[in-house]
Amino acid sequence: MKKKTVFSGIQPSGNLHIGNYLGAISQWVEMQTEYNCIFCVVDYHAITVKQDPKVLKKKVYEVAKTYLASGLDPEKVNIFLQSDVPEHTELAWILNTIAKMSDLFRMTQFKDKSGLSDKEDLDTKADNDKINRTGVGIFDYPVLMAADILLYNTDVVPVGEDQAQHVELTRELARRFNKEFGPTFKEPEVKILKEGARIMGLDDPSKKMSKSASSAYNYISLVDEPGEAAKKIMKAVTDSGKDIVFDRQKKPAIANLLTIYSLLTKQSIKALENKYTGKGYGEFKKDLAEIVKKFLEDIHYKYKNISDAEVQAIFKKSADNIRPIAKETLRRAKEKMGIL
Repeated sequence: MKKKTVFSGIQPSGNLHIGNYLGAISQWVEMQTEYNCIFCVVDYHAITVKQDPKVLKKKVYEVAKTYLASGLDPEKVNIFLQSDVPEHTELAWILNTIAKMSDLFRMTQFKDKSGLSDKEDLDTKADNDKINRTGVGIFDYPVLMAADILLYNTDVVPVGEDQAQHVELTRELARRFNKEFGPTFKEPEVKILKEGARIMGLDDPSKKMSKSASSAYNYISLVDEPGEAAKKIMKAVTDSGKDIVFDRQKKPAIANLLTIYSLLTKQSIKALENKYTGKGYGEFKKDLAEIVKKFLEDIHYKYKNISDAEVQAIFKKSADNIRPIAKETLRRAKEKMGIL
């Protein structure tokens, strides 16, 4: 039986953190034997905001090495660089011809990143000023994301809830193209990632942990020194009271730390609540800090033994593997539209 194809991409910007691992990478590792997995380092998406070229190059290698150190096997999956396959940008232009401005104005992340008010009409002076300051790439990147996905006849796209809207747009663009020009693209399914996708900031449990957060105490980077990561756990905010119980409403900080603890050790939340009955936050955080430290020590050992040359070889091999699929998909789309 032919394996279903999974596609996912991640930007080489900011700092990959433990939330990315628990919310996505660890689940990709589990999927790599069951699915035909295609993972893309999306450098074209990264440049929708200004990047320091030297830093961007460094982050490309950092992301790839982190994938590999976290358990992705290049013999089982394809890990490639978006800019190595020009069909991504060519198909994005074709999809731009059927995408509507209204499609993109509805995107929640566009409104968040541009600072627009969350409403349908954008005719206020303040909103117009924000639009004028926002780059076209920020507005249009969901179309490039759709091209990324559709090029590989993707069956499943594993995403967090905040990206599900973009996959729905991908499905809509596929339907629209197929209706207008004939069957061409497969409509991918959305797979919402499990609880780990909701790892919150250590300094503010009301907001998701973010790899671009201004405070280093918001997240635990996967390239943090293990000892430094342990200190971040010890400094993580807690809630009032003493009981270590899972309650996202009344105890969001402890609920977040319990989630991290549970996912790293494969122990249930209930078992952890029982384990720490009658014990204080200090002991709980000390134990979690040690668990996080050991987790990062393992990743760091593997990470430091992967060279840039190995990453380059994996990028090339993977791009060579998947490029024929991209070329054929693009050829079909151009033929349907009458492009020679």
